[in-house]
Amino acid sequence: MKAIEISTPGGPEVLLPVHRPVPVPGHDVVLVEVPAAGVNRPDVLQRKGGYPPPPGASDIPGLEIAGTVVAAGSGAGEALIGTRVCALVAGGGYAEYCVAPAGTCLPVPEVLRMTEAAAMPETLFTVWTNLFERGFAADGDTVLVHGGTSGIGTMAISLGNLFGLDVIVTCGSDEKCARAVELGAAHAINYKETDFVDAVDRWTEGKGVAVVLDMVGGDYLPRNLKCLAVEGRHVSIAVQRGATAEIPIFDIMRRRLTLTGSTLRPRDVGFKTMVADELSKTVWPYVEGNRLKPVMDMSFPLAEAAAAHARMEAGAHVGKIVLTM
Repeated sequence: MKAIEISTPGGPEVLLPVHRPVPVPGHDVVLVEVPAAGVNRPDVLQRKGGYPPPPGASDIPGLEIAGTVVAAGSGAGEALIGTRVCALVAGGGYAEYCVAPAGTCLPVPEVLRMTEAAAMPETLFTVWTNLFERGFAADGDTVLVHGGTSGIGTMAISLGNLFGLDVIVTCGSDEKCARAVELGAAHAINYKETDFVDAVDRWTEGKGVAVVLDMVGGDYLPRNLKCLAVEGRHVSIAVQRGATAEIPIFDIMRRRLTLTGSTLRPRDVGFKTMVADELSKTVWPYVEGNRLKPVMDMSFPLAEAAAAHARMEAGAHVGKIVLTM
């Protein structure tokens, strides 16, 4: 099969097309013929050498796929063969075939194109587990999400609209802010021109937000805490500006704030299967009813994975970037 290999840690140019053996599905695992795979920020980190695959995972990048099940290992259920699925995987997505745990597969309804289906699992699993489960976001809450036009940000806006949240986002330009509002954000802040702490304070009339979903880290963390309401929750999912921060402990105590976070890729299949089950019951009916789709940016042929990574790193994209086979 054709696949993309990271020849050595480095820039987008280190992503090289190669031929690899088609993987063989093991117990509770299916083999998917992949017409489309999502591109995500962790793929970029892996390419740079900063996010190695967990033990047992493929060294081929790619954390989400869509396609048709063509084989099933023992315990996976032969009934899945021939069905259209999208799946969260721990690696191996940038290839014509990929193995996926049967438990992390979700059925692709006719209302979704394969490129759209491939753009859903990573952001959907991430936003659901962090904003709604760890952050306990609930109907009527106001939340702050950084990176409002990223794949995570656009999914947070979409899910927030479905589940009764007012989603405030930050973006890097007025054009992106306008796009975020068009997608359903309650408010969008151009962080390059406006102090988002002051903007959140004004927009919430001093009340603050119930949850901050943060992919920035570093010096953003103490500023995020200023945006939180009493008993607010701060959820970290990435550290683009740094992995350490100085925080006001007494203020956390006084306002009874909660700081939490998670990483998805290293979690075991049992956890991811549990999340998939929750999504199939609570979110997937909206997908099947054509009420939830990913915001799509651009698609690139598999052989042009380097160009896809270059676009992501340039920061010009809105929504999801996808590779097609």
